[in-house]
Amino acid sequence: MFTIDDLADRLGGYLPQDEIQQVKRAFYYAEQAHDGQRRRSGEPYVTHPLAVANILANMHMDHQSLMAAMLHDVIEDTGVAKEALGEQFGKPVAELVDGVSKLTQITFEDKAVAQAENFQKMVLAMSRDIRVIIVKLADRLHNMRTLGALRPEKKRRIARETLEIYARIASRLGINTIRVELEDLSFQALHPMRAERIKRAVASARGHRRSTIRQVQNSLQKSLDDEGLNGSVVGRQKHLLSIYRKMRDQRKSFAEIMDVFGFRIITEDVDSCYRILGVVHNLYKPVPGRFKDYIAIPKANGYQSLHTTLFGSGGMPIEVQIRTREMEAMANNGIAAHWLYKAGQTEHPIAEGSHARARAWVKGLLEMQRHAGDSLEFIEHVKNDLFPDDIYVFTPKGDIMELPQGATVIDFAYSVHTDIGNSCIACRIDRHLAPLSTRLQSGQTLEIITAPGARPNLAWLNVVVTAKARSAIRHALKHQQHTEAVQLGRRLLNKALAEFETSLEELPAKPLDVLLDELELKSEDALLESIGLGTRVAHVVSRRLVDLQHGEPVPSRSERQAQGPILISGAEGMVIKFARCCHPLPGDPVIGHLSAGKGIVVHRDECRNLAELKSDPDKLFALEWSDQADEDFPVPLRLEIESRRGLVAELASLVTDADANIERIGIEERDARLSIVNLTLAVRNRVHLARIIKRLRNLSHVGRITRLGN
Repeated sequence: MFTIDDLADRLGGYLPQDEIQQVKRAFYYAEQAHDGQRRRSGEPYVTHPLAVANILANMHMDHQSLMAAMLHDVIEDTGVAKEALGEQFGKPVAELVDGVSKLTQITFEDKAVAQAENFQKMVLAMSRDIRVIIVKLADRLHNMRTLGALRPEKKRRIARETLEIYARIASRLGINTIRVELEDLSFQALHPMRAERIKRAVASARGHRRSTIRQVQNSLQKSLDDEGLNGSVVGRQKHLLSIYRKMRDQRKSFAEIMDVFGFRIITEDVDSCYRILGVVHNLYKPVPGRFKDYIAIPKANGYQSLHTTLFGSGGMPIEVQIRTREMEAMANNGIAAHWLYKAGQTEHPIAEGSHARARAWVKGLLEMQRHAGDSLEFIEHVKNDLFPDDIYVFTPKGDIMELPQGATVIDFAYSVHTDIGNSCIACRIDRHLAPLSTRLQSGQTLEIITAPGARPNLAWLNVVVTAKARSAIRHALKHQQHTEAVQLGRRLLNKALAEFETSLEELPAKPLDVLLDELELKSEDALLESIGLGTRVAHVVSRRLVDLQHGEPVPSRSERQAQGPILISGAEGMVIKFARCCHPLPGDPVIGHLSAGKGIVVHRDECRNLAELKSDPDKLFALEWSDQADEDFPVPLRLEIESRRGLVAELASLVTDADANIERIGIEERDARLSIVNLTLAVRNRVHLARIIKRLRNLSHVGRITRLGN
């Protein structure tokens, strides 16, 4: 059985004696606090924190992290206060323990919100000290190693959570040793029979391939020795989940996956990496398009290596990774290498860079958390942000930006800065104009074009892939809707108050404060937003405000003369919408209907749908088009046309000449002689539409033209 003395011996290799004594003191404190508590397996509970500390010792973590590992369940399970730990072991250790405290009594399916909110708390703790997540990963790893004593459904729940969150975080932070073991343990818990079959097949295949592996390994090593290059060649094993995913996603057989031979060459410096690459390319022919240079362009988690695939004898694929010893340490320990080098009292640029990138990532999580609507939305952003396949693009100044596969120009704009994303209107890719929805490819140079008055578009949510872009767009749209709803609510309330010969600005503060208390609203803006979104009626609110001001009944709305209509231009944004049933245009007589949660929906006054809406006259408003209405509005037409060749081209030419656009066109043939064309045009107003219809009627083969919409 592993003991505290065994751990102390291991720590003696890299920690001073006074720090080892502090770790031992934390162990004895935890042992006393957990006295009488046992794990499901029957072992004393203190064996768990000791095992977590041992995992961290293998990564050469600092003494405060090891102390936090010893104490990480004390607050949660024994009733010891955070302040008491701070007095005993110092504030940094107490903060670490508080951040790592176990997430208990949470079920993945039934209490997803609780799980997400706890993850949010962990992100906040990570922002204060990144070591929190390293201790948490070690805690989760030991829990996964000891899942055997749990019920099957609980095993599956913990394994799913580990695979979706913790294994991905380990990958994002570059801690490959923990990531691989978490993935394989989760796979074995979720699919025990599949894991066992693959494990047996791998053991069998390795036995059959041993001589071939040795032959390729000796050939690579001999080539390095002949060139006088210092490098050691080792075989690279695939882990179970990786094999399973390739079989499932790439629809490959087990034999096809195991036919690829993997090797890793470890050398002393970067110069030797590139020289070794030349040697292996001389020995075996490289596969075109399968070379990746992660030394020049490291991954987001700090991973660096050269990757190449070669044609071996008989066409056998050989995958080779070439890296330095420091890069190997980074690949295995990721951000934890920062403390590995600190323990040796040496600064290392790769480890320092990894630590800085990790902190930048956590900062990005905090920004997403502020923008997310709720904790479930936030945790979905995190899942989308973790473990992407990466592409690399360049800014006009030559800076490298890393984005996930499938990222668009909009994703790039938001990765530069949220304000750039919110105001982008166009882009140049390699100096050529391109749409914002363009999917990016590695090596492209992008220049974003912005405009001061530009705003995000709701449709962008359908094309972006990064969590940062999605959360920033949603936040901007919510803010935009709030602002527009407040403005509309102010206009509606002032119009209603004008019937009582007053306005919101002229009202004293007291009636408004009393009304806000009655409605349990926090601010005037909240009241105006509710009016603008149609959840409260302006006339009811105005009457109550006037009652509160005068303290006596006032004439009803029907007893007063209605004021003038509200002016609309079509550019009001998200809280004034145009009905799709009748497609109103500037110049059409229109009426507004206040729809809860949507704002004002504009209908033509001849729209048949208004008949049922007129039962609630307080929600109907007289509207008039402003002289500033210069937007394009969709209008559907139905044309009966003689069938003929070049019909679509002729219609497109006529509409373009009339300074309009075709948004949609569909043709249905009634018989061999007559075609019905459904045409949706984008026009400025009713006069513009009349001019286009007149031109269409001048065509000899065009019969009846009908404007659709009831």
